[in-house]
Formats: sequence, C-alpha cells, structure tokens
Amino acid sequence: MKSTLAILTLNEIEGVKAIYNKIPLAEIDEALVVDGGSTDGTIEFFKKNGIKVIVQEVRGRGEAFRIVRREAKGDYLIFFSPDGNENPNDIPKLISKLEEGYDMAIASRFKKGGHNKEDELIFPYRAWANRVATFLANLLWNRNIYITDTINGFRAVTKQAFDKMKINAPGFVIEYQMSIRAMKLSLKVAEIPTYENNRIGGESKAKPIPTGILFLEFLFKELFIGKNF
Repeated sequence: MKSTLAILTLNEIEGVKAIYNKIPLAEIDEALVVDGGSTDGTIEFFKKNGIKVIVQEVRGRGEAFRIVRREAKGDYLIFFSPDGNENPNDIPKLISKLEEGYDMAIASRFKKGGHNKEDELIFPYRAWANRVATFLANLLWNRNIYITDTINGFRAVTKQAFDKMKINAPGFVIEYQMSIRAMKLSLKVAEIPTYENNRIGGESKAKPIPTGILFLEFLFKELFIGKNF
C-alpha cells in the first residue's frame, strides 16, 4: 500500500523551517501540502523544495482533510501539522499501524509514555477538556479498546475507512468526528504514545471557547444521528 503525507499549513513558516529536514520524506510515497492561504512564505518554501501545494478555496481544517482525500494518490493518509507540536519521527510509526491492519492510528498525548505540552502547567485546561471529550465519546460509543486521545489531529487513516466514516465536520472538530464515527463503526483503531512539543511561532489557530462550543454541538449531533450518516 502507498502512503500520502498531508502537511496542513496556514502561516507556519517558522515551524516549517525548523522541522522540514526532520520529516522522513524518504519513508513515504507522496507528500503534499494543503494550505489555508498563507502569506508568510510557507507556500513558496514548499514549492521551492518540490512539494505539491494545494491552496484551499474554502478555508477550514475539515475542508483540508477532505481535499487530502480527493487529491492523495496513496492508500494511507497521514495528517501532519508542521507547527512544532507534532513529532515527525512518529510518522513511520503511524504508517506501520495501518500496515498491521488497523483502520486508523492516532498519536496520543495521553497514552502511557506520551506527553502533553500542558503536563507541567498547574491548570492544564485544554488537556482537561480533551480528556472530558474523550471520556464522553468512549462512554457513549466505544465497545473496543479505550481511545485516549480522540482529538489529536496527528493521525493516519486508510482511504477505505475515511470513506466509511463519511466525514463532514468543519474546522478543528474534524478529528473528534473521525474518532466518534470509528467507534460507531467498530473500526480498528490503534494509538502510539507521542511527545507533544511547544508550538513554534505564532498562536494556535484553535480558539478555546468557540472550539469548545463546536465540540459540544457535534457531540450532541452525533448522539442524535446515531449510525445514520
């Protein structure tokens, strides 16, 4: 099976320059960039290095995932953000889980051996919110092995599984919907522990309050629709 590494960007030039040479491009079959409209040189950097760049006409992380599905030539889709949070050394590990027969593989910050960038904070509110959302999803839909990090976007999935899940969520809730629907369909999901580093340059694009509200909305929507998707 061939693999496609999807690099998702929006004004990430500082992070890109810092970690580009650490991305194991030799271990994947295809790399492409889906960009939300960068103006800081991110697009030009990748084009200069011979990486295909697709600029989104419709903004949003959810749309970026669907573009990857349409454009990727590989059977395995790996989603990676070059902002410093995600460890590029884990990319081959995610691919290996799909090669073992799993439908989806998630890099977990909460699995034993993993590390969340908020672990040293007194009030890690983002981590708390993540754990609560993850607990609710597992409680409502999971009948297999507990998934510890339903929200992390650093993950890999087969095209076949992606199509089965019929993903239609917008923004940063896309990964949560993927995890929930994988549970509903009893897909095989693996996790690997990952070390989340601090972000390089700028602020996170996910704003806590509106993103949290969106997560709650989609939790109730998924509860309402059941398997009718």
